[in-house]
Amino acid sequence: MSKVDLKMLATQLDVSVSTVSKALRDSHEIGANTKARILEKAKELGYRPNPYASYLRHHKSKTIALIIPKIDNSFFLQVIDGAESVAREKDYHLLIYITHEDAEKEKSLIQHLQNGRVDGIIMSVSLKIGNYNYLEDCIRNDVPIVFFDRVCHEVETVKIITDDYASGFVATEHLIKNGCTNIGYLSISDNLSIGVKRKNGYLEALNKYDLKFKEENIVKCSGDDQENYENIKALLSGPEKVDGIFAAVELFALNTYNVCRDLKIRIPEDLKVICFSNLHTAEFLNPSLTTIHQPALEMGVMAATTLFKHLDKKKVPMVNENIIIKSTLEIRESSTTRREP
Repeated sequence: MSKVDLKMLATQLDVSVSTVSKALRDSHEIGANTKARILEKAKELGYRPNPYASYLRHHKSKTIALIIPKIDNSFFLQVIDGAESVAREKDYHLLIYITHEDAEKEKSLIQHLQNGRVDGIIMSVSLKIGNYNYLEDCIRNDVPIVFFDRVCHEVETVKIITDDYASGFVATEHLIKNGCTNIGYLSISDNLSIGVKRKNGYLEALNKYDLKFKEENIVKCSGDDQENYENIKALLSGPEKVDGIFAAVELFALNTYNVCRDLKIRIPEDLKVICFSNLHTAEFLNPSLTTIHQPALEMGVMAATTLFKHLDKKKVPMVNENIIIKSTLEIRESSTTRREP
């Protein structure tokens, strides 16, 4: 569907663009019946007026937005640092918006940012189920979007991602090579591309090493620490001893440390732990935490650089492309070292 503008409305109604413009501005020059007909058609087609349109014909807002699902996460903080450094070099402002994993808030933000407030958007999507029409509408309304990490593959634009599938495999393989035979996976939502890919990497490693997949070893976690604690505790208290944990995000690994402390489970002697994480404090935990370190800063820089390349080209459409920046395995005590008593 094309962008709904004054010209399209004029064509549909068989009136001049000037008549449509005046009617939408409630001009006294336009008769009541004509005005009502134009307003009805505008509502039917989903026309959204741009209050900054006349200004933006000649100028830019010199502002971009970065939309993230949460702020209590070292990964997103590093992405912000990377994107802000590029924006600063370009003499642009960077506005930060947090959806708090609320799909409706995300939709509202995207619609709000189409009014000329920003020239482009960098975003990581929230947990949700539904369609992404509002994102496609945003791009059609000349506000380009670059996704990072949590991407929407249904929308054709640039996505900055890491090798989640390969890293999920590497993390699980690392546990297997260090003696684990019954590995639990702490899963983020399957509605997210990163959740699906990391889980599939875990499953592929089990398959390669002929380890039986057990549905009960998959724990669906959330942003609720207490709920995660109870679910992980149930897994580690089960009849079959779990000797390895692969956590999809750092929060779940920290939840695991708390459960192990309360259940007197020793890491790494009784249970080995690894997770995706960008925690600067991972090496200072007791024991230090083995991580799949994501290139968060680099992803922020790449996302902003890609967006500005597009903005510099003005009307050239953004290509549908996946840019992959590889993560690295940082081996520490939680997955390998036998600690002294």
